Amino acid sequence: MIALLGRRDTPTDGVEDYCTFLGRALEQRGVALKRFRVDWMNKDWIGALRQLRRDSEGWRGSWVLLQYTALGWSRRGFPLGAVAALWTVRRRGAHCAVVFHDPGRQGTGYRWVDRIRGACQDWVIRRLYAGAEKCIFADPLETVRWLPKNDAKSAFIPIGANIPQPERRAEAFGARNGAGKTVAVFCLSDLPNREREIGDIASAMRSAAANGSKLGVVFLGRGTAAAQPDIDRAFDGVPVQVSNLGLQSADEVSRTLSGSDAMLCVRGKLYPRRGSALAGIACGLPIVGYAGAAERTPLAEAGVELVPYRDREALGAALARVLTDESFHAELQDRNRRALEKYFGWSEIAKRYLEVLCTGTGTMADAH
Repeated sequence: MIALLGRRDTPTDGVEDYCTFLGRALEQRGVALKRFRVDWMNKDWIGALRQLRRDSEGWRGSWVLLQYTALGWSRRGFPLGAVAALWTVRRRGAHCAVVFHDPGRQGTGYRWVDRIRGACQDWVIRRLYAGAEKCIFADPLETVRWLPKNDAKSAFIPIGANIPQPERRAEAFGARNGAGKTVAVFCLSDLPNREREIGDIASAMRSAAANGSKLGVVFLGRGTAAAQPDIDRAFDGVPVQVSNLGLQSADEVSRTLSGSDAMLCVRGKLYPRRGSALAGIACGLPIVGYAGAAERTPLAEAGVELVPYRDREALGAALARVLTDESFHAELQDRNRRALEKYFGWSEIAKRYLEVLCTGTGTMADAH
């Protein structure tokens, strides 16, 4: 199998990480997943497609999994190159599947260019759907409104965490250094949403510490280093210990999360493609976040405590309960374990891939 990627995202590339972990899990089932990047950033599109045409000569009969995000195939969100890449591979006789990391148009705006960009993305998504033998979504199919009813070519396969799963949950930071309970915040949004998120986090931490509990909050991951001035302002006078680790390696992220006591996830409504939440689930962390998008999805079966969107009072109360109610904390951890085994573990994800890609093709029938 070949994972076909667009440009590399910086400073971290979630799609590439996804393919790395999927490849490791498929290898355990006897299937090799090679990655091929269409290098249109360093070559022009004509040169990149020529290279793809040459290198795909031996792909006949193989499954090619085109990884779609709008910005993976265009600097400015006009991802027409994804359609050209799909048709290039199809002409080589490969079986083609599209993995929709973005199931709909990205971003909103009222300028004429925003409307054109959105229409272009809608057209590209539908052309990719039409040209693929199989389509894989990280969202339940019933939430993808443009899909036809009773669609036989599409499948829902949840994504997993892009960090190593710890073999066992580490001893919490508070137990190690006497700092009390630690709350993790993994990744922050860009401006202008970043200030709102940090304000929500500071408010929740203030509420959770109101009973005199000794608390700490640790920020790490994308967007956190640049947010340090905003964090300093928001936490001025909040009686909690604040640390900011910034970008960390995947191994360090896993160690930090598995050593924390809970996670706050307030980058909008919690939804199944939120990678930071899936990392928390993999590390056994109870998660407090906003309701409105996780309901009736596998994410709702995990150890998540959801509160009404932007309700800071409810957010603080939920966090305080998670940090003080030991039986509730243990229940959320157990739900994480069961959800990881049932939905979000990479072994289960690889199994689902093989089931979906074998249906109706007869290929890889013995792989799993």
